[in-house]
Amino acid sequence: MADEEVVKTDLLIVGAGPAGASLACFLAAHVMAGEEFARVYSWGHDPKHKVRNRGCLCYTPNPQSTNPQSTPNIIPCPRTNTHAGRLRSSQSMQPRRPPANTSRAHLDQEAVHKGWSLRFNTRFVRLTRPSPEVVISEVFDDITKRTYKIQSRYLFGCDGARSQVVRELGIPLIKKPGQGLALNVLVRAVMSHIMENRIGNLHWVFRPEEMDPPPWGWAAVARMVRPWNEWMFIFLPAPGADVTADAMNASDDEYLARVSEFIGDDSVKVELLHVSKWWVNEIVAEYYSDGNVFCFGDATHRHPPFNGLGSNTCIQDAFNLAWKIDYVMSGKAGPALLDSFNAERQPVGAAIIARANQGLRDHMHWQQTLGMLEPDKATRLSILAELDDATSAVGRARRQAFQAAIEATTTEYHGLGIEMNQRYVSRAVYHDHSHNKEEGLLLLPPPTEPEDPVKTHVVTTYPGCRVPHVWVNTRVPGKRVSTIDLVGKGRFCLLTGPGGAGWKEAARIAAYSIGWKQDYEDVYFDWARKREVEEDGCVLVRPDRFVAWRCKGMVEDPVGRLEEVMRSVLAL
Repeated sequence: MADEEVVKTDLLIVGAGPAGASLACFLAAHVMAGEEFARVYSWGHDPKHKVRNRGCLCYTPNPQSTNPQSTPNIIPCPRTNTHAGRLRSSQSMQPRRPPANTSRAHLDQEAVHKGWSLRFNTRFVRLTRPSPEVVISEVFDDITKRTYKIQSRYLFGCDGARSQVVRELGIPLIKKPGQGLALNVLVRAVMSHIMENRIGNLHWVFRPEEMDPPPWGWAAVARMVRPWNEWMFIFLPAPGADVTADAMNASDDEYLARVSEFIGDDSVKVELLHVSKWWVNEIVAEYYSDGNVFCFGDATHRHPPFNGLGSNTCIQDAFNLAWKIDYVMSGKAGPALLDSFNAERQPVGAAIIARANQGLRDHMHWQQTLGMLEPDKATRLSILAELDDATSAVGRARRQAFQAAIEATTTEYHGLGIEMNQRYVSRAVYHDHSHNKEEGLLLLPPPTEPEDPVKTHVVTTYPGCRVPHVWVNTRVPGKRVSTIDLVGKGRFCLLTGPGGAGWKEAARIAAYSIGWKQDYEDVYFDWARKREVEEDGCVLVRPDRFVAWRCKGMVEDPVGRLEEVMRSVLAL
């Protein structure tokens, strides 16, 4: 490719990780194609085996096929069953645990099959904008050692925690003090016999009896990647260790030896697959977009993996943006609709980095009660001996403190609220209080904030929130359908009930009536309990399955009202 050659495309994605791969897949679902490139081949040694919740899985064109190597979410221990009912009532699909490398490979394959061009070994260098509608990206091909340019209408910076796109835009990063260094050591080790009687995906491992553990491997979190023969050992340095010192570096043999020590079973053969370092950050970008350049994923929110919010949030960022790009480029919406991306997703990023870092800090308390944070071996063993003392008040207090500290970590796996309670405030959400007053309809207030917003999922049709999941069926019983699956699919959808025929007639969009002898039967009256509007009211749902607007009851001019709402939401 000659120097200064210009490749032209409407859509250019920098990065092929969870954010970039998801965006390409979602844009392809809207029959849109473009160019995607990444510096490294990213389908290899990054298996971050995270739970994909229903709010994330439902975004993919084929949720089951998108995760061909995923496993069902495993309940680690009986006490999490207190959460299982709430989880099932909020979602229509069982959470899955696909390794991130295979899931994003499948996302990219979906996009390529539908016309996207994907290349690796390509670096983003800089951008210029000769006009508000044009972005020129200078890129470098690491194989040919040549520089060329790509002209696009939109540029998407999904290039990870060292985002060059973010640097080029000069987007300020809101930073809090980090929590140190971590080492990811990916190994192949068959441990099915160890997991037989206590199945779990994540395991904290300490060796309190050690006198001088290596400073880079004081403790570890063993994370299952593929049951039960592939594992990620996340090594954590000793508290207060100088993470810049040469002692933080180790050989492959030292990593293997440390993994074997943590496993504690000489019969388990360990094969090293990959080693990488990362920093435990608490960083969010001040804003996500600048004109026709959009950044998201690790480029804009960086945090530890607690609560499994990383890749899930990347995918949800992409889904929020994809339908808006489609609507603007196809002329269904005005360009101002794209401003809602930053307004809606930046607050989500700020919330999840705070939650993930607090999740890590929550674990410090039980580690303190066990004495694991004590640098002195004798002190550690003395504290453990207190736990063993069945007769003294000191032992009883120590055990009670340990139980309380463990229970304080339940937000990590009971955090349904932080996963599902996003409430968007933007021009792409419509509140028509004035009309409600004029027509004598009672105002529909926002839902009450729960006592524990991290754990408690607020089920509501309030504009800006997720449409509730409810199972409905046809009058002649057939396969049950979730309200989540009625909506979405790249279009707006209106839900109403008996007496709401006027809404259906007014809507040139998908519209369904739920209730007695309607399109779908509310078999268990769950929709009646959750819809928060009257039978003849309506709930308008955006293509991303968030509520755009709702009206408590029928109005005199449903056509005029719906047109007013749609024009406002779509910036027309």
